[in-house]
Amino acid sequence: MKNENEKLDQLFENLENQWDIQELNTEHFDKFSKKLVLKKRKKNYSLFYAVAASVVVLLGITMFYPKADSHKELKFASKETKQTDSIFTVMIKQQLDQIKAKKSPENEKIINDALQQMKSLDSDYAKITHELEVNGECKPIIYAMISNLQTRISFLQNVLQQIEKTEKLKDLKNEKTI
Repeated sequence: MKNENEKLDQLFENLENQWDIQELNTEHFDKFSKKLVLKKRKKNYSLFYAVAASVVVLLGITMFYPKADSHKELKFASKETKQTDSIFTVMIKQQLDQIKAKKSPENEKIINDALQQMKSLDSDYAKITHELEVNGECKPIIYAMISNLQTRISFLQNVLQQIEKTEKLKDLKNEKTI
């Protein structure tokens, strides 16, 4: 450590008279300050618009889509947590309905496997909500809850994509045989 400090001291001694100590005029400082203020304003507006758009989307979803009946309501959760749960639950229910509507002999196995996997994710979610009731709201539990909900949505989207691929392959085979 002493060796490094000595090297730094020696470097500063060597550069002692080479420093640029000229002061900038006040106009330069004023221009720089104005640019900083403009950049800060732009960031605040973009953040504001992002938050406003998110709120509009969330309110739109909660107003236009009925709440899922089969889902257990969080009794001990805050209003925000209940609303988040409700929004995700509606989205999950819609995707499950889409998947069930596409059920056919060609993709029955995919759908049955997906529904089985969803039962596992639902079981995990039940454990998380139990922890929420027992321990109250804390960041790790809320993060686990949101992560589970996002995982379910992502999983269902992947299943829908897989079903669509299967349907396209079926259509291609039918076109070739004609």
